[in-house]
Amino acid sequence: MEETYLLKHPGVKKKILAGGRGTLPHFPPGTKVLVFHFQTLLDDFERTVIDDSRQVGQPAEIFVGKMFKLEVWETLLMSMRIGEVAEFWCDDIHTGLYPIVSKGMRLIAEGKDPLEGQRHMCGMGNLFHYHSTGFSDLDELMKNPQPLIFIMELLQVGDPMSYHRESWMMEKDEKLTTVPLLHMQGNALVRQRQFREAASKYKEAVLLLKTVQSREMPGDVDYISLGRMIVPLQLNYCQCLLELEEYYEVVEVTTELLHKHKDCVKAYYKRAKAHAAVWNEKEARQDFNMVAQLDITLASLVRKELKLLSERMKEKYWEEKEQFWNKLERKGSRPDDEEEGEGGDEAADEGTIRETRVESSKTEGKDWQQMLRLVMILQKEGNFLIKEKQFQEASEKFGEALEYVEFLQKKVLPSTTQG
Repeated sequence: MEETYLLKHPGVKKKILAGGRGTLPHFPPGTKVLVFHFQTLLDDFERTVIDDSRQVGQPAEIFVGKMFKLEVWETLLMSMRIGEVAEFWCDDIHTGLYPIVSKGMRLIAEGKDPLEGQRHMCGMGNLFHYHSTGFSDLDELMKNPQPLIFIMELLQVGDPMSYHRESWMMEKDEKLTTVPLLHMQGNALVRQRQFREAASKYKEAVLLLKTVQSREMPGDVDYISLGRMIVPLQLNYCQCLLELEEYYEVVEVTTELLHKHKDCVKAYYKRAKAHAAVWNEKEARQDFNMVAQLDITLASLVRKELKLLSERMKEKYWEEKEQFWNKLERKGSRPDDEEEGEGGDEAADEGTIRETRVESSKTEGKDWQQMLRLVMILQKEGNFLIKEKQFQEASEKFGEALEYVEFLQKKVLPSTTQG
């Protein structure tokens, strides 16, 4: 069914491509959410497609009466029934701001803030300031406003009270009101040990506050106050990540937090726990010591954590030492006349690379007896360093000794057996 009519709106023509169902919905201002798919085309011979929400994979959404930048879209959608597909031709008096709308929607599809780069400046001022939307096709429309064709399908008309609004759609006051609710929801989920869901709530609250903060001038009272509100939410988020064993994310978030709040004891503590979990002994010790320096009442807790860290590191390096000597025994038990099997060329290549590295750095000017003595010396040094709890240095000694052993097995032993 294709019928063309003029709406009671100058410069707009409508053609129904597929009829909808039911009657026209009622649209009191600010009370309905419109969910729809759209396609934007140039009014040229090729009908060049500019945007297509289906290619993005999700429909567009607007609120009636919320001063959407492209006001004509409200008019178009309010003329449609649910399920209806219609084509609208709009004169350039209605499409001048389309590049701004399109830019915002494209940024949302990429998971970015649609107001990105527009801080402390109105939308049009930003465009004139930068002379670009960042998209060449939209820049062309900015330079040459022209009629556009919109093909729309109205999918849903909903109540905003039962609709989860994206953060970018909220006003400042609405964001600030939502934050404590998300905080409480996160706390409730933690008590239920649903750490993944709780982390999501805390993260959403942080993003809301950061969005509001980005609109304030750095150094202003509101900017500083919002920054302080972010801290406990980020700490709760990090605690959830520790429970989920996502330690590197904890390190990243707490480092960002400490860059702005250098005396945040809890951030140092959580980062120390994350470093300890991934065997970053030096960094963990530094952070634990910072905790004790900043809050002396936590000194006993820090001593317990450091003792536990030493025990864990000791266990780790004893395991590595055992693996090291097991590897030596396996290599020493191989017959001297062992023939290369399938894949021997690859093994030879790997051995050649290893030999070259050891030869150039350690074996130059040494005979096999000197190297053997060095292996014994390095072993004793490694054992001594373990007793001194210098586990990382001990591991390096054992690794160096192993390089000498591998060199002796590959280069020296074959020649002595042949002689």
